Amino acid sequence: MKYRTGLLVLLFILIGVASGWALDVVDASITTRIVNREPLDSLNTVPAGTEQLYCFTRVNGATDDTWITHVWYCEDQELARVRLPVRSSNWRTWSSKRILPQWKGAWRVEVLDENGEPLLIVPFSIF
Repeated sequence: MKYRTGLLVLLFILIGVASGWALDVVDASITTRIVNREPLDSLNTVPAGTEQLYCFTRVNGATDDTWITHVWYCEDQELARVRLPVRSSNWRTWSSKRILPQWKGAWRVEVLDENGEPLLIVPFSIF
């Protein structure tokens, strides 16, 4: 009985440690500027003629150095893939994308973990 109880306790510890490795995106936004490591604004709709945008992401849960990737899409066409380091359990990072005038419509940035698994999708539109 003690053996089973010990195994059960070990299993719960391992599950807790493994879940601690899971990254969690606690904040993500499309913004026109980063100021003091924070987004200046948070946009769902972006006016045509905007020349550059940023995807700001705050990630919790890293127990070791790891990576996330921002994949920028316009109308389901991948336009950029940016690999970003995550170096602490509460990490802020961002990528930027220059926007051409003809790139209007539905956009999204997919945030992926280092294994390419989706963590979050940040949708927005340019009109």
